[in-house]
Amino acid sequence: MSERSALRSRLEALTREIVKFGAVGGAGVVVNFAVFNLVRHLTELPVVRASIVATVVATVTNYVGYRYFAYRDRDKRGRTRELTLFLLFSVVGLVIENGILYTATYGFDWDSPLQSNVFKFLGIGIATLFRFWSYRTWVFQALPAREAVETAESFLADGSRLPSGATRK
Repeated sequence: MSERSALRSRLEALTREIVKFGAVGGAGVVVNFAVFNLVRHLTELPVVRASIVATVVATVTNYVGYRYFAYRDRDKRGRTRELTLFLLFSVVGLVIENGILYTATYGFDWDSPLQSNVFKFLGIGIATLFRFWSYRTWVFQALPAREAVETAESFLADGSRLPSGATRK
């Protein structure tokens, strides 16, 4: 494989990963904003606390999406380690996201519903960059090449997984 095709292959894989991460993250943003605005309008919780509640709910739904959709092909052996790191990096993301909202709300007195949503969105955007890097680097690690091949071979060797009418060569 030439360097050019290897680079193209890596870029295509990264693009697929970003699209999957974005799909899960996009759903998480919808959950985050829905919970945030519901909590803000239905309770007397202060804006940053309402945002923290929303971020926690979105984080739980995102974990399921990342583990079983975006990163389903990644190493599944260390679930305790994976979940611990996911929670650790999610807390850092929560601090980034809500720190921006806190600064806007209490530092600049920008507390209207529109302003709160704008700064929450900005916080989510910045925290998402951190989360993408940390999740792909530390949490959902790629299988080593040898294990990936062995996993694929064992999958192919299992005849019950072949589509109806398909045969092995």
